[in-house]
Amino acid sequence: MSNDTQVTWLTQEAHDRLQAELEQLSGPGRKEIADRIEAAREEGDLKENGGYHAAKDEQGKIEARIRQLTDLLKHATVGEADFDGTVEPGTVVTAVIAGDESTFLVGNREIVGEGSDLTVYSPVSPVGAAIVGLRAGEKTTYTAPNGKEIAVEVTKVERYEP
Repeated sequence: MSNDTQVTWLTQEAHDRLQAELEQLSGPGRKEIADRIEAAREEGDLKENGGYHAAKDEQGKIEARIRQLTDLLKHATVGEADFDGTVEPGTVVTAVIAGDESTFLVGNREIVGEGSDLTVYSPVSPVGAAIVGLRAGEKTTYTAPNGKEIAVEVTKVERYEP
C-alpha cells in the first residue's frame, strides 16, 4: 500500500497567505468568473464567443488552484520545523552539486511565495531525497532522470527564515 499524500511543511506566514488565497478564490473569485461566463453567454453564439471560452478556461484554472490549495493546506504541517542541523523540509541548504555550488530550499515552492529567487527542491525529488537526513560536510550521490550519477556535498544547512 503506497501513501500518495505528502505532508508539506509551511511557515505560519505561508499558511496564512495560502489560506487567504483559497478564501478569495473560493468566494469572490468563483462569483466573479461565474458572472463573466454569464455575461459572455448572453452575447449569443457560444461557438464563436472568445470571451465565453476565455472565461471557461479561467474557471478551470481557478478550480484547479482551489483543489491544489485545499489539498496542500489539508496535509500541511504549520510552524517552525524542528532543526537539529540535518537537511529536512524547511531547511535552506548550500551544496556542491556536480562541482557547482548551489543554495536552495528543501520543501514546497509555496513556502517562499512570489518574488523570491530561492530555488526550491521537493524532498522527494532526486536531489532532495538524496540529501534529506545529511549534515554539513556529508557527501552522497543521486541518479538524475537521465540516469547519470551526480555527486553532492552538503556544505551548510540552515532553518528557513522568510
